[in-house]
Formats: sequence, C-alpha cells, structure tokens
Amino acid sequence: MTAHVIAADGGNSKTDLVIATATGELLAWSRGARSSPDHVGIAGMTAVIEELATRALREAGLEPTSPAEVGAFMLAGVDLEGDEEGVRSALHARGLAHRLVVGNDTFAVLRAGSANGWGIAVTCGAGINCVGLGPDGTAVRYPALGEITGDWGGGGDLGRAALSAAARSADGRGPRTVLERAVPAAFGLPDPLALATAIHQGTLREERLVELAPVVIDAAGDDAVAAGLLDRLAAEILAFVRATAPRLHANGAPVDVVLGGGLLQAPSGRLRDDVLRRLAALDPTLRPVVPDDPPIVGAALLALEAAGGDHAAGERLRAGFAARRAAGSLPPVSVRE
Repeated sequence: MTAHVIAADGGNSKTDLVIATATGELLAWSRGARSSPDHVGIAGMTAVIEELATRALREAGLEPTSPAEVGAFMLAGVDLEGDEEGVRSALHARGLAHRLVVGNDTFAVLRAGSANGWGIAVTCGAGINCVGLGPDGTAVRYPALGEITGDWGGGGDLGRAALSAAARSADGRGPRTVLERAVPAAFGLPDPLALATAIHQGTLREERLVELAPVVIDAAGDDAVAAGLLDRLAAEILAFVRATAPRLHANGAPVDVVLGGGLLQAPSGRLRDDVLRRLAALDPTLRPVVPDDPPIVGAALLALEAAGGDHAAGERLRAGFAARRAAGSLPPVSVRE
C-alpha cells in the first residue's frame, strides 16, 4: 500500500483537501464547503473533512479506510489551544491519519509563501489574522476573536463599516459618500436604512456584509470615506506585522511577510499596494511575499515535512499543484453545506 499524507485547508468559504505520497507526488485534490468550526461547529467540520477525504481516497486509488501517515489540518477558527484539542480529538476518532498536525489556516498561508518555512503571515479575507514563526521555532499567535481581542479587519468588518458610513451619510451625521448609494444597491435595496432593517429583522444575514468589500475597494479611488476605510485596514495589517516581527528573534535576518486572503490578493491590488508601501517604510528587512501557491500547498507541505519528506519531495509537491493549475484541472466544489 502506498504510504501517503493527507492535508486540508479549511476556510470560511471553502475547504481544500489533498492526498500525496510521502515522496511528494500529488495523488488527489478535492474541494468542498467551508469547514471553519466557528461557522459549522466541530461536527460540521468533521462531516466536511470526511466527505472530502472519502472522495480524495477514491481518486487516489486508495482504500477508504487506509489511514495516512500524517494528517495536517489547518482550519480557520482554530485560534485557541482548546480549539486545537477539540479538532484533534474529533479527527483522531475518524482514523484519518496515524499522526495529526492541527492549527490555524494562517500557518498554511505562511508555509505556502515562505521559502524557508518561517516568517510572518497575515491573511485578510472574510476576517483577519496573523501568525509568526521564528527561525528557532518561536511561534507568535493572536486569539482573533474579534473586537473583544482587539481585532478589526477583513471583509466582514469592512462591510459593516461601509454600511455604517452609508447610514451616517444618509442621515447627516457623517460625511457624504458614494457608499450611501452603492452599499444598499449591492443588495438591490433603495437606501441604507432598508439594508439595516433587513439585517435587523433577519431577512438578510449580517454575514453577507462581507460582499461589500469589493464595493469599498471600487469606490476608494474617488471617495474619501471609502479610501479611509481601506487606509484603516492597511494600518491594521501593519499593526500585526509591527507587533510580531520583534518577537521572532530573527537577529537581523530578512523576514518573509506573506500576504494571503482574498482582499490582499484581489485583482485591483489597491490594498496590497498600500500595504507593500507601508512595509517598505516600516523596516527594510521585511520581505513581502504574495504567494502564487494557494494555502492548501502550505498545509500539504506541513504534512509532508512531518512525515519526514525532504526538500526534493516538497518541490515535487509544488510542481504537482502548479501542473494541475496550469492545466485548469482544479477540483469541482462540493455543494454540501
């Protein structure tokens, strides 16, 4: 039987899961619904992972009950030590792997983008988070529980701030902004009050405000209020980096700063370019990286390395992912929720 590893990158919108040999050959890649325990709970996370693993094992030609040597599961919402233990216990009971590596999905972003395996990663998608890993193994993490732990950023917070600015523009408490029209129009509604009422009455889920992030980015070129919201987000990203870098004990060595997530990797590049300028001004030893590889590559590398895979195996794995992307053979998304 082929010795293999299994890895998953589970986010707030989708989950990628792969199976590879211990020598780095990519055997299967499946994609499905979100698996963040924050959104779907431990039972929901386990169901998504099991479904994707079954599909991937079938694609790889392996027995459905054959456990991997190592399983690396990097999931959004796994922010505290207790979160890790809960996920580890649930997945261990399913027998997916002999050994488990469990962590926040930002560690997958870091490993996907950092050539030497250490540095800082900031992910800014639906939410925002940061991790740091020093050359000596020192880890820096943040609880990422929202405003109660000092966090602001990502598409969710940006959308809520956009609706607030739109409402204040409409009733005169704040400066006029094109968001007053653009924000409700994004949901087919006439004005900010109609949107706020829909959320308040439960006819529209508040989490859908994440959809307003592109509206803010589009408006920021000509609108001072929208530009101010993006400036605030860029400042929050820099605050993470500024707080993390000194704690890595890099001793003057260049530090990779990996920028991941939908907002930092958006085609417009407005937020990313602002962050790059701020990083250059902050410290010349910071080395920004916008990875070509998706986070699932980082999760797979973590599994491979935990199984004893060498540098050649890691390069073979990256090449396998690149070949599939170049061929356009990305996995279809499961519709399970």
